Amino acid sequence: MSPETSDFDAIITMKKDIHPKYYPSATFKCSCGKTYTTGSTKEYNEVETCSACHPFYTGKAKLINTMGRVDKFLKRAAKKTVSAKKK
Repeated sequence: MSPETSDFDAIITMKKDIHPKYYPSATFKCSCGKTYTTGSTKEYNEVETCSACHPFYTGKAKLINTMGRVDKFLKRAAKKTVSAKKK
């Protein structure tokens, strides 16, 4: 360590030639057509969903009705106990 650098500088400096190139204005394009500009190690990237079209963020998420499954199971279980009592 040279006298010009402190311990703090030695901690935050990155090693040379081991990191991928960083693009500060990389473009991301979603399948819905929306584009975003952000930093990345790839200059251009395509994604399938984004916050503009993902059902969770748009409020169009479908809720799975598990209650129907439970009712179906209880009916089957009730039939088995009735038939077991008849024997």
